Amino acid sequence: MLDIAEELNRWVEQGRTFAVATVVATNGSAPRQPGAALAVDSDGTAIGSVSGGCVEGAVYELCQEALETGQPVLERFGYSDEDAFAVGLTCGGIIDIFIAPVRASSPGAAAGGPAGDVVDSNAATLAAALTAASSGEAAAVARIIEGPADLLGRALLVRPDGSHTGSLGGHPALDRTAVEETCALLDAGRTTTLEIGADGSQCGQPVVLLVESSVPAPRMIVFGAIDFASALVRVGKFLNYHVTVCDARPVFATRTRFPDADEIVIDWPHRYLDSQQLDSRTVLCVLTHDAKFDVPLLERALRLPVAYVGAMGSRRTHLDRQQRLRDIGLTEIELNRLRSPIGLDLGARTPEETALSIAAEIVANRRGGTGAPLTGAHTPIHHESPRSVGRIGEVA
Repeated sequence: MLDIAEELNRWVEQGRTFAVATVVATNGSAPRQPGAALAVDSDGTAIGSVSGGCVEGAVYELCQEALETGQPVLERFGYSDEDAFAVGLTCGGIIDIFIAPVRASSPGAAAGGPAGDVVDSNAATLAAALTAASSGEAAAVARIIEGPADLLGRALLVRPDGSHTGSLGGHPALDRTAVEETCALLDAGRTTTLEIGADGSQCGQPVVLLVESSVPAPRMIVFGAIDFASALVRVGKFLNYHVTVCDARPVFATRTRFPDADEIVIDWPHRYLDSQQLDSRTVLCVLTHDAKFDVPLLERALRLPVAYVGAMGSRRTHLDRQQRLRDIGLTEIELNRLRSPIGLDLGARTPEETALSIAAEIVANRRGGTGAPLTGAHTPIHHESPRSVGRIGEVA
């Protein structure tokens, strides 16, 4: 649901009633990951996607049924060997989808509005979750997708400090356990399912929760205001990174040269890096290929818990840079984190082609890909990622 939070938040503000279908678990070569969503309003307008086209029609109809009945439902879709044209995933995967109605009563139903703006507290909780996600706040929403019928679809919004809105509607122990587990998943930025046993739920039977985490966009910091950086900024924005360009030379680090960057910083790269609090999703791309900038920057970057550190330069530059880093005390383990020369071997020559090769390496590193051609290979097309799960109740 949070996958399409910005548009859904507008629907809530307009008082539109809608149903949301959310991928809750995948198995095999499923096209979308947990958290992907399709929403349908009472007028039949649809946004989002749960399968890239394979089962959209059937899910659309289930959303319309949920709007009529007011009842949530959990459905499984998979490939039919007997009839390839039957509703199913022709890619061979299996997806579990949870469909739930959200009934707003009037415009202004977002969190913070009058109590009468939303039909019930659960809708208010979902509205608050959509508001938080669409505004870029870190938050997670936990919804019951399996358990007692009267609890299905109940939602709890959790923030990083452990504060929460709403209730899962069962025993207070269920809310406490759900908040603790959801906080941990939010801290990791994960969307997945988890099972809370009967003892934890205190409602006589286990419940399965879908936890959707919404965190600010990951950061890409590009060091070196060169032509290659301009192309990389555009690709970084396309991949939904918050992109910063940093260079110590004000004549090059300008808004005119980098109109797509979220931030342009004029500072020595290592000094700027020292001032930042970075997380495990951050990617650092060092394009200066100048030792006076690169060495002090990489000395720090390779000791940070970031996702990716890449540096541009020829193989000769790379060997010289490695030795300089050894000389100032970096270990072989730390040096092995450096992707240099940066990017995958695409035969790239232009700035745009080079940016594509760098972005491809970043994606492969993030998703566990090899960078090898899929043609003739026997490896999975979709690799496991921190956001994916197998079956409902199996936490990755």
